[in-house]
Formats: sequence, structure tokens, C-alpha cells
Amino acid sequence: MSWLRRLAHLVPHWGTTTPTTPTTTVPEAAAPEASVHYAPEIDGDPDPGEVVWAWVPYEDDPSRGKDRPVLILATEGDGWLGLPMTSKDHDRDAADEARWGRHWMDVGTGGWDAQRRPSEVRLDRVLRLGRDDVRREGAAIDRRIFDQVLAAVRDLSSRDG
Repeated sequence: MSWLRRLAHLVPHWGTTTPTTPTTTVPEAAAPEASVHYAPEIDGDPDPGEVVWAWVPYEDDPSRGKDRPVLILATEGDGWLGLPMTSKDHDRDAADEARWGRHWMDVGTGGWDAQRRPSEVRLDRVLRLGRDDVRREGAAIDRRIFDQVLAAVRDLSSRDG
């Protein structure tokens, strides 16, 4: 099993992320193989290496959520796998976040945030996005940062599994 699929199976939020369809666990046999590669192409369709805006359910109530930036890591069938992002700084509470199983990484600023606030990506929460889940493209993330995120996800998944 690939490192990304292993991580996805460890994270309870693996599933469709629409406001009307709660996140569901997808059995491994039903999950198509993911293709992880850096290929941003600002063409209106999400591509790995791009930050898009999508509906992300709250962890404590998946029937509720909000639009937020998501870093696309891979294509999977006719959808995508991505990691949610935030402009909230978790550096000050990193130990507490990790104790609850939440791991964050700084990715800097980019065109996905109109105010150009520094962003962080959550490494332990893989989201599956369908075509209707993506609201709009934000911007491409730097290749070096994308590669660092992939390395951090691989490292985290190897520690957990």
C-alpha cells in the first residue's frame, strides 16, 4: 500500500467533503490508486501542487464545515487527494496539537490568500475531493514546498504505521 493510502486509512476524515454528504471511510479495495506528482496548470481544474478552495467539514460535526484552502497532493480516479490549510499559527501550540494527533507544517504565503497571510497545511488529515467539491483554484505552491510537504507526510505516515 502506498504511503499516501496508508496515511489516508489512518485518518478518519478520508472521504467526500461536501456539506450535504458527511465524510465517510472508503474501504481500501474500493479506493483507486492515487497518482502523486507536481503538475500545477492554472486552467480551472485542480492539479497536484495547486491550492484550491473547497468545502472542508468540521471534525466534531462533519455535517457542518466551511470553505477553506486545500493543497492538492494527488489525483485519484476522477477526483483529488488534498490536505486542508489554515492561516492560524499552530507553532505556539504544536505540542498540544500533536498530542491530539494534529500535525501542521508552515508553507508560507501565496495567491490562495487574498491577504497574503502565512499558511500552514495539516499533514494528518487527507481529504478526498470530487469535482463538485472544489469551488475555485487559488494558486500553485512552490515546488520545493510541495516536495517538503510530501516528505513530511511520508515521515508522519511511517511513524504511525
